[in-house]
Amino acid sequence: MTWIPWVGFLVLVFGLLALDLGVLNRKIHEIDTKEALKWTCIWISLALLFSVFIYFAYANNWFGLGLHEGAHDDPAEATMNYISGYLIEKCLSLDNIAVMAMIFASFRVPLKYQHRVLFWGILGALVMRGAMIGCGAALVSSYKWVLWIFGALLIYLAIHSTFGGDDETDPKDKWITKFMVKHFRYHPEINGMHFLTKIDGKTFMTPLLLALVVIEISDVIFAVDSIPAIFGITQDPYIVFTSNIFAILGLRSLYFVLASILEKFAGLKYSVGAILLFVAFKLLTPVAYFFYDWANGTPGFEPSSLHPVTEPFVETLPVWTNLVVIGGLIVIGIVGSLIYDKKHPKEAEDKAENADAKAEDKAENADAKAEDKAENADAKAEDKAENADAKAEDKAENADAKAEDKAEE
Repeated sequence: MTWIPWVGFLVLVFGLLALDLGVLNRKIHEIDTKEALKWTCIWISLALLFSVFIYFAYANNWFGLGLHEGAHDDPAEATMNYISGYLIEKCLSLDNIAVMAMIFASFRVPLKYQHRVLFWGILGALVMRGAMIGCGAALVSSYKWVLWIFGALLIYLAIHSTFGGDDETDPKDKWITKFMVKHFRYHPEINGMHFLTKIDGKTFMTPLLLALVVIEISDVIFAVDSIPAIFGITQDPYIVFTSNIFAILGLRSLYFVLASILEKFAGLKYSVGAILLFVAFKLLTPVAYFFYDWANGTPGFEPSSLHPVTEPFVETLPVWTNLVVIGGLIVIGIVGSLIYDKKHPKEAEDKAENADAKAEDKAENADAKAEDKAENADAKAEDKAENADAKAEDKAENADAKAEDKAEE
């Protein structure tokens, strides 16, 4: 495969981002649900439209697509794996949305500035995801047993995400926030849409920049489960990269649609856990066949090859089973959440009230901490002033005493 498909895709992505921020959202404004829903539909349509390109490109081997290492021979398989990977990444991004909402609430970023922060956050995520996917593809290509590690990791993440509970740590208390505030100048007041502000000739970070850094670090953490999951569907690096990036591109608009109603889809976390277990099962089934061939001394088995002679049945399943299972689990999660929410409206209201109460408590705690810091700063300043006055008086008295002594002499 030539470099043309990679460069062409990156040009398309950066062109869409430039059109989004530089033209269509050039004017700072609060994005309402209707506008966000429109943009969500546009991004999903573009992702699905790209699947048409995937089909014809692999069918006709445009620019060498379909001939590279790890590629699919069948264009239909390539297309279905692209859509399956896109659905997995989209579903896993729901955790990102919940964390983004918590970060913006903690740093009190106004709604009209959130789009700008998310734009640069997505841009940084594209670079980091690309690097991580490149490393993952190189590892999988050289060491097939890495997929077994991915499978074991997905089992852990599936159990943890489903039953481990949510991390309710205030973003201001996270290690990255403390590190940034300790080692760089930070001003807690927002200065418009600026990430940096100047005070008395010195440059300070604003809450927008701190929120952006925390979002970037959070995305790296979430990539730990999303990238192994997509490699469980396909090892084609081009499909892994393009499906992952298209899922990220629509994350900003999806955030403005779902941030306030995400708790209504609590059942989706069980779907996500089931999807991760499904992918892990696909990745780890060959391990069982490997040990089966080893234990039974299957003719032709070579332990050093790390490949079983017996063909795992998951490899004989048609590719469309990925799409059916993943899509079906997502639908079950959405429908189940809506039915549960309808039958337990009181519980949903209580959750919403608790969430508001927690947000208010965090805001009050933040204000209290700020007031305590201000009072401590004032007290220190007063102590310094008193000490300075006392020293000045002592010096004056000493000077007078010396003057008197000299006069007497």
